[in-house]
This record gives sequence, structure tokens and C-alpha cells, in this order.
Amino acid sequence: MKIKKGDNVEVMSGKDAGKRGRVLVVDRDRERIVVEGVNMIKRHTRPNPQKKIQGGIVEREAAIHVSNVMVVSPDSGPHSSRHQGSGRRPQGPGVQGRRRDSRPIGGTMARLFTTYSEEVFPKLQKEFGLSNPMQVPKIEKITCNIGVGEASRNAKLLDVAVEQLTNITGQKPIIRKARKSIAAFKLREGMPVGCKVTLRRQRMYEFLERLIAIGLPRVRDFRGTSPTAFDGRGNYTLGVKDILIFPEVDYQKVEGTLGMNITITTTAPTDDQARALLAGLGMPFRER
Repeated sequence: MKIKKGDNVEVMSGKDAGKRGRVLVVDRDRERIVVEGVNMIKRHTRPNPQKKIQGGIVEREAAIHVSNVMVVSPDSGPHSSRHQGSGRRPQGPGVQGRRRDSRPIGGTMARLFTTYSEEVFPKLQKEFGLSNPMQVPKIEKITCNIGVGEASRNAKLLDVAVEQLTNITGQKPIIRKARKSIAAFKLREGMPVGCKVTLRRQRMYEFLERLIAIGLPRVRDFRGTSPTAFDGRGNYTLGVKDILIFPEVDYQKVEGTLGMNITITTTAPTDDQARALLAGLGMPFRER
């Protein structure tokens, strides 16, 4: 984690998206930070005359995960960072596949996002009778997670998983650690157990396109994905038994079978809308 105390950051998602503040506290073990004026909560506190605390209901900052923020330059304009240009954040369906300055990443727009904007978006709006364009469901993010249970005894396996997940997604993953100790699994709190990547915007659409067009057809005896693997709130989870279906993986470095969980988070309020969204993007659902 490269964020340190005193850095200026901007929140990218959640209720405080777009807000900026200075980092007050950094928890490297939990990969969380406290940002000044962001994620405010109210807590009841007891009076303490020695510490000059009057007590009552106190409003203070709560911790947020580092994946929800980006470091920005203190002297930059609104919506600009060290890595991105400045400009207003685009509105409407185009926000998912563009930079914050409205320029496509890499100079070209993802083909799957073009399909969504020109074909899927108007179809969903007409099918579900949505008068407000902001009600039309869209993909918010894609989370890829690889669990390595043997990482506590063999650190090399985790290094291989991180390297291959980087090759697949084009983004550096974060190491996930155990939250509590489990004696039956010889697991202690804080031990590395896997790695995770959260994809948004351009990389999200590019990964989904490669998954649908290249990855899934390479699965042995593939008969379609489950049409019922939704969580009731419009999010879809897909399990891949072997990451060798992705051509970016170096099979000579992978020992044994390494699986991956893929969660597609959408803004759809119901499973039916999310299913129609993914089907329009080409997800090969199995017939019921």
C-alpha cells in the first residue's frame, strides 16, 4: 500500500464519491485509511474531564478501504490526479468506460462498452419501461479473487497467483489476509490467503469481453453459465475452476489447479434486470 499519512486523496465510489481530504490514519494490516471529512459517522461518547471531552453525540471520520480512493496532487484542479488529466467527470452511460477527463483509456473505447451504449442500453430502457436513463442497469465493477489456502505454508504459490492475476486483468492485485485464526486449518490471523483485483471502467469491459469471447469457450464441456447465480440484488458470481482458460496465463509457472471467483456488480435492483443486462452483453447463460 503506497498511500501514507498526510497524502491528499479523492474518493472514487460510495456516498462520498468526488470528495477530497487528507489522510489522517493508515492501517496497513487491514488496508484501510481515515480521510479528513470523509465517511462521517455519529457516536455516543462519555464525558472525560481529564481529556477535556464533554461527551454526547460526536461526529467523526470512519475508516474506508484503500481501493475506494486515489491519490491526487494538492495543487491540482477538480477531478484530477497524478496519473490522470483534469476535467469534469462525464455523466450518463459513458462514465463507465472513460477516464475522469472523458478521454478513453488507451485512446480507443472498449467494443463491449460500445455495444452496451448503442444496443443494450436502449433495449433495456424499452423492455422495463424506464423513463429515467439513470435507472437503466449498468455494470459498476468486476471483482476477481483467487484463494490460495496453501499460501501459509508455501509463499511461492501466492506469488504465482499474484503474477497470473496481474497478467489476466492487467492490474496489480492486493493481498488478502485471514481475518481470524482457525486452528483446524492451521490458520492464524493476518496470514496471506489469496489476492483480489477490482476492475472498473475500461479495464472492466475489456476483461468481460475476453472472458465471454475467449475464456468461457475454452472450458472443457462448457454448456453455459448458471442463470440463477444471482444474489437477489442484481450481482452475479461466476466460478472458474482453472485459470488456464485465459491465454495470458503462463502454464509452465502454474503448479496444479488454480481457480478464480468472478463477481460482476451491477446497479440493477432486481435479478431479472441484471440477467437481461448480462445476456445483452453476450453472457452465455444455460437454458433452464
